[in-house]
Amino acid sequence: MFRQMYKQARTHPSLIPLFVFILTGSAGASMYLMRLALRNPDVSWDRKNNPEPWNKIPPTGQYKLYAVNTDYSKLKKDRPDF
Repeated sequence: MFRQMYKQARTHPSLIPLFVFILTGSAGASMYLMRLALRNPDVSWDRKNNPEPWNKIPPTGQYKLYAVNTDYSKLKKDRPDF
């Protein structure tokens, strides 16, 4: 695949920005999916040792990538301990 892209880029240099944007977008989407799969508390890969990973997050812990107007340090605990 990369050999073919390299061959086309040599013959048509105007395609280089297109290839750069496609590769950058693919890498960004892959990294975001990896972050969702590994860092999201709703996803549980180890069900034997930690069946409910969302209970380990403190009430002031931020797990979202981007929080609009939310100060997590001022939140109070609103869930029971198990």
